[in-house]
Amino acid sequence: MCFPKVAGNALARSTTEERRRNSEIEKLIRKDRKVQTKQIKILLLGAGESGKSTILKQMRLIHTDGFPLNERKEIRQVIFSNMVVAFKIIAEEMREAGSQYEYSESEDYEAVIAHTKDIGYNDSFPIECLAAMKGLWADPAVQDTMRRGNEYALHDNIQYYYANIDRLFAHDYLPSDQDVLRSRLRTTGITETLFELGPVNYHMFDVGGQRSERKKWVHCFEGVHCLMFIAALSGYDQCLVEDKTANQMQEALLLFESIMSLQWFRKSSIILFLNKTDLFKEKLAEKPIRHYFPDYTGADDDYSAGCNYFSKKFRSLNRTEGREVYVHFTNATDTNLLKITMLSVQDTVVQHNLNSLIL
Repeated sequence: MCFPKVAGNALARSTTEERRRNSEIEKLIRKDRKVQTKQIKILLLGAGESGKSTILKQMRLIHTDGFPLNERKEIRQVIFSNMVVAFKIIAEEMREAGSQYEYSESEDYEAVIAHTKDIGYNDSFPIECLAAMKGLWADPAVQDTMRRGNEYALHDNIQYYYANIDRLFAHDYLPSDQDVLRSRLRTTGITETLFELGPVNYHMFDVGGQRSERKKWVHCFEGVHCLMFIAALSGYDQCLVEDKTANQMQEALLLFESIMSLQWFRKSSIILFLNKTDLFKEKLAEKPIRHYFPDYTGADDDYSAGCNYFSKKFRSLNRTEGREVYVHFTNATDTNLLKITMLSVQDTVVQHNLNSLIL
């Protein structure tokens, strides 16, 4: 039996067309695979209040377009809330401790703060709160309670914002980059930031550090090139927000130890940021490390000895042979310092993943 010639030609054309389409699909797959190999996935982990979210903000300031007007207006609302909440926490702690205000008008000032509502998207800070906050700050009983802030997890940004209080209460106030970095909004869920450095795309993931958020971490563990663990050096004398009986640094050490034992990170670069060096240095002489870590043998005011002590403590928890922990001492609110630190981190990550990157 003979097939008509036209049918044979149609079959040949169909086969050629399919081959062409398959070839194009394979090219796209190869291109996508090449793009994937030039992507670095960085996972930020650490206990609450370690400064993870601040580092993510810094990456936006350094490597992207930063924070546009609409976000700065939203952050303005967060900053006002941070200040109000701080004064409420101080008042609550004073009641629990049985402390009394030394100035009679402080009770009235506390009432102003207690009845203050959140500000709107376009609102400036309510001027009546300015006198109330200044009045409370001047009360010696408030200052005494603030000095014990490590005992009840008072956030460390209140000192910065109060030092700039007149600027913050200006009618046309918009948060500066530093104001943005200092703002505190508890991280829930997973936040991703993308940025490019040369031929490599970086995907940085931040997940909430509080205990209740950690069950979500496992969703980010797959395919991590670099684990960046953040611990606050200044947390050696501080309690957790969620547990006043627990120590921040002890919590960070336990968390780091458990993460180092996970199979997902056996081949990942491990970067350890010992953060908040500025606050750590400020409090050393007043709050000796040995009061909280009895095996510390350095001088009370020896910053370098304190840094080395905690660095060794973390390094000793890495029990995977051949895996290095790269330690950096950082202040996440210092953009220039973090820029220099991240260049070093970039070199480490690229070198560690050189075999899998097609540059």
